[in-house]
Amino acid sequence: MFFSIKDLNVFYGVIHALKDINLHVEEGEIVTLIGSNGAGKTSTLRAISSLSKIKSGQITFRDKNITGIKAQEIVKMGISHVPEGRRIFADMTVAENLSMGAYLRRDKEGIKSDLEMIYRRFPILKDRAKQMGGTLSGGEQQMLTMGRALMARPKLLLLDEPSMGLAPIYVQEIFSIIQSINEAGTTILLVEQNANMALHVADRAYILETGKIVKEGKASELLNSEEVRNAYLGGV
Repeated sequence: MFFSIKDLNVFYGVIHALKDINLHVEEGEIVTLIGSNGAGKTSTLRAISSLSKIKSGQITFRDKNITGIKAQEIVKMGISHVPEGRRIFADMTVAENLSMGAYLRRDKEGIKSDLEMIYRRFPILKDRAKQMGGTLSGGEQQMLTMGRALMARPKLLLLDEPSMGLAPIYVQEIFSIIQSINEAGTTILLVEQNANMALHVADRAYILETGKIVKEGKASELLNSEEVRNAYLGGV
């Protein structure tokens, strides 16, 4: 199994945030988690990245138990996390932000090659390479944080609300980029409130409600489900 979560429970104090979560991601897939605010989507990604403490359960990546190991070890193993709210280094240049994504790597030629790849994928970042990250638009910052994560050469990319707060023109572009990253060989676990867009690009989906998975299936089937359309797609 490429990636799986089994019986995952996470608490924040007395709040039971994740309740016996079970999911899996096959290599090469885009899998999306959808649900309303507070459903547990971000908590799931934070648990995978060891940013939230796990009460019980097991997380497996490429047949290895990675439950609770240190966050930097998670990155070394091939999982990169693009956090909600982008969280770039505002007082560093675009080029410096990107270099931070490769901080665990020592292969200078490989880093240089990957930086050129990022600039080809995100031409605006090459144009802005010497600008401070904080001067970029929201869409450009989202591209920067995705580029930074890709500099770690992840096998699995965790994306948390990549379209949040973006103008519609950027939303379409970000989802096109997500598809192209996947087509280039990176498996993706996508958390997204824009359920319509997420289900259009994903292979499979899980629906979270108050910390529980209440529905799962092929994204195309959920997209055509009247129940899902009414609950998450505004009835469209």
